[in-house]
Amino acid sequence: LPQTKRIEPKQVILVEGILIFVDKALRDLMDIKIYVDTADDLRFIRQLQRDVAERGRTVERVIAQYLATVRPMHMEFVEPSKQFADVIIPRGGHNTTAIQMVVAQIQRMLE
Repeated sequence: LPQTKRIEPKQVILVEGILIFVDKALRDLMDIKIYVDTADDLRFIRQLQRDVAERGRTVERVIAQYLATVRPMHMEFVEPSKQFADVIIPRGGHNTTAIQMVVAQIQRMLE
């Protein structure tokens, strides 16, 4: 596949993506699964800013796409997938304590 990137085995490999926990075979390969939970409004604002600035879309078009596709798909596929996470970090990654706990766990796993 043109999008496939082969990597050599390492002690730690970080993989990210909004649908990363959907595939059980992929989940089974993971030692620790982390879900960064971000509020709906912040996700929408980020998408709005990105799509207007980088993709030249209108505010109206971004809103329409969000309501018609993005939000329903998030609720159907992404939101339920967090049940497979070992750790859920609230507040969109702005939770220093939770992040420090995850870092400490990864460091313990490397010992």
